[in-house]
Amino acid sequence: MGYTMVEKILMKNARADDVSVGDIVTTKPDMLMVHDIYTCYLWDALEQMETEKFYDPDRVTIIFDHCMPTAVAKNDSTHYHAGIDIAKKFGVEKLHIGEGICHSIMHEQGYAKPGTVVTATDSHTTTYGGAGCFCTGIGTTEMAATLTTGELWFKVPSAIKIVLNGSLPEGVLSKDIIMKILGDIRSDGGQYKSLEFTGSAVKDLSMAARFTVSNMALEAGAKCALFEVDEKTADYYNMDLSEIDWVKIDEDAEYEQVLEYDLSKLEPQLSCPQGVDNVHTISEIKGTKLHEVYLGSCTNGDLEDLAIAAKILKGKKVADYLKFIVIPATNKVFKEAIKLGYIKTFIEAGGVVSHPCCGLCCGMPYGLLADDEVILSTANRNFIGRMGTKKSLIYLGSPAVAAASALTGVITDPRDL
Repeated sequence: MGYTMVEKILMKNARADDVSVGDIVTTKPDMLMVHDIYTCYLWDALEQMETEKFYDPDRVTIIFDHCMPTAVAKNDSTHYHAGIDIAKKFGVEKLHIGEGICHSIMHEQGYAKPGTVVTATDSHTTTYGGAGCFCTGIGTTEMAATLTTGELWFKVPSAIKIVLNGSLPEGVLSKDIIMKILGDIRSDGGQYKSLEFTGSAVKDLSMAARFTVSNMALEAGAKCALFEVDEKTADYYNMDLSEIDWVKIDEDAEYEQVLEYDLSKLEPQLSCPQGVDNVHTISEIKGTKLHEVYLGSCTNGDLEDLAIAAKILKGKKVADYLKFIVIPATNKVFKEAIKLGYIKTFIEAGGVVSHPCCGLCCGMPYGLLADDEVILSTANRNFIGRMGTKKSLIYLGSPAVAAASALTGVITDPRDL
């Protein structure tokens, strides 16, 4: 019997001869990440455990992104200072302050490599699975214990194989793939499972597209979401494919479910209020009036996403009375987007461009919604009150849908433009 990708990665890290679903394995995570929301809680946990040193400070990174800029007093006096204090006391040199969103930095900096085990104090840590990295979120107490001992146990999850075939039509993106899947398996369909992606269409997906899919797999409750590695993966991390080509699905691996999708038949999808798995095709939703459009987040703030939107917006103006907010995922993305003219395009179209941070996605500054306001966002969640008051409404869509809708002021199918 062969192994699923999650079984292979956990087995290799734990140096086990064999693993099966439900087994408990003790791993030594290759990288641990904490972002600024949780630094103060981590500091408290470390003090209670009387931790004097980290097992390996070089395997740790602290990233300031959710509270940048500081929105309320405690963001600065508590979260910010706690992160600095942890870095100083325990010798953490991988410190990123105001450089962008943690999950984007993790793969951009090569901290979450294919075939490794990575954990972080955030749910969307599943993002790095786009490169075949086992990555999942943990709490601050678990993080404190792992930083101290260098070890963390996992129960080996069962897995769902998702086979992607065909080619995406014009105007349909990777965001539409994962939203279609979420609509099918619902918000609990991947609970503590590994979603594992394969099929002929995967080779055509960019790394950014794969990260988008893995990012939002979390919304189905997934423990991780893994793509098979290929030349694109190796090139992205400047690695030789022979080092990581074992991160693939065995033909005789046992999966609890297999889902198959023909991407050539896919149309733009939207997650509608008030839940990510409330998914409808754009033909059912188009024409809905909007007050705001948000392009950004760790889901769709990459250079590729900005390029897609800029192509649609070039030489045009956003609708009157509509707020169009753009937040590049990282400083690297921001600077490259400036060079390529995307930022100029957004500004000339009437957009508001912010420095890289989580911003509106986690309810921080930049465009918080008032009662009865409606937004089309490229982020990953549309929970009640996520981006403003409890009476605001959030639709989730791709960068193409976001740009097209910004032009018209209503939810618009980019294929119609």
